[in-house]
Amino acid sequence: MPKKIFMIAGEASGDLHGSNLILAMKEISPSFVFEGMGGPLMVEAGLRSFQDTRDLAVIGLGEVIASLKKFKIIFRGLVKKIEDEKPDCVVLIDFPEFNLRFAKEAKKRGIKVIYYVSPQIWAWRKGRIKTVKKYVDKMIVILGFEKDFYAREGVAAEFVGHPLLDSVKTSCARDAFLERQGLDPSKKTVAILPGSRRSEIIRNLPVMTEAAEIIKERLGDGIQFMVAKPKGADSELYEEILGTEGFRPELVEGDTYDCINSSDLALVASGTATLETTILEKPMIIVYQVSFLTWLAGKLLVKIPYIGLSNIVAGERIVPEFVGFTVDPAKVAGEAVSILLSSERSEGIKARLSAIKGKLGEPGANKRAAAIIAGT
Repeated sequence: MPKKIFMIAGEASGDLHGSNLILAMKEISPSFVFEGMGGPLMVEAGLRSFQDTRDLAVIGLGEVIASLKKFKIIFRGLVKKIEDEKPDCVVLIDFPEFNLRFAKEAKKRGIKVIYYVSPQIWAWRKGRIKTVKKYVDKMIVILGFEKDFYAREGVAAEFVGHPLLDSVKTSCARDAFLERQGLDPSKKTVAILPGSRRSEIIRNLPVMTEAAEIIKERLGDGIQFMVAKPKGADSELYEEILGTEGFRPELVEGDTYDCINSSDLALVASGTATLETTILEKPMIIVYQVSFLTWLAGKLLVKIPYIGLSNIVAGERIVPEFVGFTVDPAKVAGEAVSILLSSERSEGIKARLSAIKGKLGEPGANKRAAAIIAGT
C-alpha cells in the first residue's frame, strides 16, 4: 500500500514550506498519499485538505482567545481524521500552539510524529521542550543553531538548511521591474511589506505608509514607494488603507521577491519576510505593531532581545527594529532616511546580511527533509 502522510500547516509560510515538501516527496515516490490541513499551495501540490489554513489566520493573544472555540472544533475534527485515515506518520509544520497538542494526540494513537520547522522554543516558553521530547519522534530544523539547542536538550534533530533558499527567486532585473510598475529606475525605491495576515496589514500598513510619507517629505521627488501585496490578498483592505487621494505608494501584487529585489530599502513586518529580504541582501527596517495585550505577553514571555529572524540568526542587531503597541512613524522614517542617505551604512548592512544568508545552509532543504521523512 502507498505510504500515507498526514500533514498540518497553519499559516501562509507553513503552506509554502508544506507545498515544496510535498513536491520533493513526490520526486522520491509518486505513490505517497498526502492528507491533512493546508492552504492553496499545498492543495495544488497534491494535499487532500480537510481544513483550509486560512481559516486559522489569526495573530495576537486577543485574536487567539476569541478564536478558541473555532480552533477546538477544527482540532477535534483533525484528530478524528487520523483515527479514520490511519496515516503512516504525521508531519507537523511550525504552528506550535496547535501542532504540539496534535503531536500528543497522534502519539496516543501510535502514529509516528515528525516536526518540520521548529517552534521557537529557544525564544519563549522553553518549557515546551518537554512536550517535544515526549511526543515528537524526529525534529527537522531549518536554522543551524536549533540543532545545537535540541542536542543540549537531548532531542534528536537534523538540520537541513532553510527552505527559503530554494523558493526566494526573482523573475527580472531591477530596472525592468520598476518600469513595468510605472516607476522610475533612477529614483531611490522603498518597498513596504506589511505582512500576510489581515490583522497584520491593518496594524502595520498605516504606520508604514505614514513613515513613507515622512520619508518623501524629507527626501523629495528622488524617492518612490511600492507596497507588496500577496497574490489573492484582500484588495479592498489595501485600497481602504492606502486611500485614493494625496500620498499613495504603488501597489504591486504577486511579485514580492521582485519588489524587494528592486528596492534600496524595505520596511518589513516581522516574520518570514525578514529572512526573504535577508536572502535578497536588501537593507531593511523591521516594523511590527501589535495589540497592547500581545505586546505585554511578549515582554513577559520572550527571552531574547530581538524579534527579527535576521537579528536572531546573527545574534546581534543588524537591522533596526520598531516593535510595540505604539510604533512611531517619525522614528521609523528617521532611521530609513539615515540608511538611504548613507551608502556606507547601506553597504555595511548588505555585507552583514550576506553573512547571515551564509548561515542558513545550502539550497535543497526540502529534498533533504523529504528524504528523512520517506526513510522513517
